[in-house]
Amino acid sequence: MASYVIFALGLMILLEGLVFALAPSFLEEFLKALQHMSPKARQQFGLTACALGVCLLAISAMLA
Repeated sequence: MASYVIFALGLMILLEGLVFALAPSFLEEFLKALQHMSPKARQQFGLTACALGVCLLAISAMLA
């Protein structure tokens, strides 16, 4: 179980690092867009991202 958690964290850090390395200007624009969003819209964006993540984890568990 711990190995899956470590693997998932490593994959997450790898993907975030790729965004910084391969698309730094996109990241800057995305952060600027987030600043212009209302707190409610940012909250909705975060909840949607969480729901998507849960769905992907459920699909992954069904395929395993």
